[in-house]
Amino acid sequence: MKNTIILLVVGMAFLRCSSGSGSDSSTSNQPSVEASSADQANTNKGIGEIKQVDLNNPLDKTLVANGLAIYDLKCSACHKLTDQRVVGPGFKGVTERRTPEWIMNMAMNADVMLEQDPTARELLKECLVRMPNQNLSKDDARSVLEFFYSNDGQAVGN
Repeated sequence: MKNTIILLVVGMAFLRCSSGSGSDSSTSNQPSVEASSADQANTNKGIGEIKQVDLNNPLDKTLVANGLAIYDLKCSACHKLTDQRVVGPGFKGVTERRTPEWIMNMAMNADVMLEQDPTARELLKECLVRMPNQNLSKDDARSVLEFFYSNDGQAVGN
């Protein structure tokens, strides 16, 4: 239960911070990572064992369902599926701002990412709350990734 709450808090902070300016697109005081080029966001794979992710198109229905269950259990206390910040950032649009590898590495290795990854460190500066380690397996992180893509509007298969 404690790990779940911590994961949710960290995840929420991650999403909120990674949501950029949200509806405040005219604001220019975003962290330097958020203000950087789209190319940087699209190439940053984070720190961890995930080096390459081959995305499903359409998304795998079973993985999406598993990801939703994990979100409900470990993430929803701190993160919304919208761009609204609770403890951590909202998850809406996270797949457009971060690479699949970065998302999985953050989900699996929050401590290492917050210590060593520049993007995660900037998010921590903005959100002020460390995402706890939720002890997600590689399969769990992949399910959460598929769920995030479905949340961002990608089609789910039968």
